[in-house]
Amino acid sequence: MASGDRVTIRGGGIFGLACAYEMARRGARVRVIEPRAPGAGASGGTVGALAPHVPGEWSEKKRFQFDSLMQAEGFWAGVQAVSGQDPGYARLGRLQPVADERAAALAEKRGAAARACWGEAAVWQLREASDFPHVPVSPTGLVLFDSLSARIAPRRACAALAGAIVALGGTVVRDGPEDGAVLHATGWQGLEDLSRIFGRFIGHGEKGQSALLACAAPDAPQVYGNGVHVVPHADGTTAIGSTTERDYDDPESTDAQLDDLIARARALCPWLGDAPVIDRWASARPRSVTRGPLLGRFPGREGHFIANGGFKIGFGLAPKIAEVMADLILDGRDAIPEDFRFAENIPG
Repeated sequence: MASGDRVTIRGGGIFGLACAYEMARRGARVRVIEPRAPGAGASGGTVGALAPHVPGEWSEKKRFQFDSLMQAEGFWAGVQAVSGQDPGYARLGRLQPVADERAAALAEKRGAAARACWGEAAVWQLREASDFPHVPVSPTGLVLFDSLSARIAPRRACAALAGAIVALGGTVVRDGPEDGAVLHATGWQGLEDLSRIFGRFIGHGEKGQSALLACAAPDAPQVYGNGVHVVPHADGTTAIGSTTERDYDDPESTDAQLDDLIARARALCPWLGDAPVIDRWASARPRSVTRGPLLGRFPGREGHFIANGGFKIGFGLAPKIAEVMADLILDGRDAIPEDFRFAENIPG
């Protein structure tokens, strides 16, 4: 496919928008079809934690994620420059409490693995909690700090991507005909559609709930501990997330599970104090059968492609996924890791 040809992207979540932006940036004429609004589903949440896999046991999949996290600063700076909208990106790192001597020893071991895998690009190291003004409760007085983790403001990021697509000559519409190659990035509903098409389980939606607190710590690293993410944003808010629910009746309702999550976050990070909750959010997120993204050609549909299954790491993987899907759709070059290939990873 030559640059300047047309591409239709079905789905206005992070995968669809990021791929559309990258292809528009390369000169393709893109149309995003999103029945609701950009980021209306799982990509319109509040948390925005971009964090790496644990270093060590290096693999093609971990390399892909590392490359994407390293590309993120340039990717989002480009989106902001084109759209004129701030996506809320900042690479400020992450803190995790260290429970005991065993955990400290494991952190040291993984720090050595990070040096081997990440080189000088980022660190994974033990630090004194007193080195940071906003820290989690830590029984040892130590925290694990990694400098690879970053934050994004999901709603602003989706709006900035949509704005960049339009600025580059593309369109974002609620409905319309398909034109040219078609990329299906349709979230959990798309995974269920694929399950019906292929007669086997390919994925479904798992619900997540999160909250936004009026608590300003704009320059603080994010925190992870006891299953809770605490992510300060630049606008004076701090996000708390998120639950993981396989069984639910309403994907967009919040309940006592979120109340418990907020309570755990306040216990983990006393600096949250009694900051008021200003937003409660819930949606189903696309979890594939492999737990990772499913990318590539749509079997049996010439000129159709799939990018789905971001689950909890969609924003972190988006820059690299946009690159490899643009390579495949525009240039016919397939650089998708084996673990992420759709045709090779759906059950037989």
